[in-house]
Amino acid sequence: MPRIPASDTEAIAIARRVAERLTADDARRDAERDLPYEEVRDLTEAGLFTLSIPRSHGGPELGARSLGEVFTELTAGDASIGQIPQNHYFFVNVLAHAGTEEQRAFFYREVLAGRHFGNALSERGTRTAREFAIGFESHPDGGRVLNGTKFYATGSLFAHWIPVYANDEEGRTHAAWVPADHPGVQVEDDWNGMGQRTTGSGTVRFDQVRVPAEHIVPVYTIFEKDEVFGAFGQYLHAALDTGIAVGALREGKRLIHTLARPRLEAGVERAADEGAVIDGFGELALKVRSARALLRDAGDALDAARADLTEQRAAEASAAVAAARAQSDAVALAVSSGIFELIGTRAADRDLNLHRHWRNARTHTLHDPRRLKLRYLGGWELNDTPPPRNGLV
Repeated sequence: MPRIPASDTEAIAIARRVAERLTADDARRDAERDLPYEEVRDLTEAGLFTLSIPRSHGGPELGARSLGEVFTELTAGDASIGQIPQNHYFFVNVLAHAGTEEQRAFFYREVLAGRHFGNALSERGTRTAREFAIGFESHPDGGRVLNGTKFYATGSLFAHWIPVYANDEEGRTHAAWVPADHPGVQVEDDWNGMGQRTTGSGTVRFDQVRVPAEHIVPVYTIFEKDEVFGAFGQYLHAALDTGIAVGALREGKRLIHTLARPRLEAGVERAADEGAVIDGFGELALKVRSARALLRDAGDALDAARADLTEQRAAEASAAVAAARAQSDAVALAVSSGIFELIGTRAADRDLNLHRHWRNARTHTLHDPRRLKLRYLGGWELNDTPPPRNGLV
């Protein structure tokens, strides 16, 4: 059974300890594409999949700000492993917003017993990434039958349940929870992205998989009212990008002290004492601090909106998340590239695998375009136009 953290402070402390262990072998796992089955079990045992389960159901019920800190720390330890719980928490949030009391009680018990969720959201070949062509036929018993293929199914290799997005006959989106060991489910380890290499983001195929009605949640109902559902999902992505930047900066510091050489003309014994290196590192540190500050601001805005949900609070939380997402995107790329300049040519040694931070940042930041975050933020700040209710803010 997982350990259940007693407080936000304890959960963050646990995440930091786990992240320290992850850091030690991060470069090797990425280089060898060694899938982290054991490390994911460690996350489970540490209770790091239980954090948003309400106290009324026996969970820790962390606030958004604290959960963002957890994700930042885990991702700083290993960016791929940090992403694996992201979709799990996305679907716990689906249950919180659109599940019945019975559905929440059942799946919350599953999580508290050590089982967690993967995802089967994305498809290829549809006009946009938010359209779903997978078969979702009605069954006489009131359930549905799934047939088709999903891609980029992050975490599903390690998951116990694989929630699937599919549309009904009226085009309304539902989430269907499917046991990962169902005989009609085939999870393929075929992810070949240049970054986030050990996330298990492969293909999932469904062949005549019957899903009972009690395992189907009407996602479309979330957007019929004021909500911060989409903002929360994007907030976790911002935490991942921030964590990549934090991890890159930490490793950059270590290598400046242990590997880099000062320029002869600087007249110092260590690269860490070279004025230009200190200034350059300060610029990178400033970027990381700005990303962390905006992430915390977004977490506070989400917590405030959840406590007293109004149209104004929902819009402000969405705008705050858009700001954090746009900044963390830029910072992750800038820091993971900038550390090379401060270390020097030795940083390019393939055996060092320092470039994994940039590959991870470049890959993950493609998830949602930064340009849309700036558009939503600008629309809110300039014209008081609330970001859209679409789950993507």
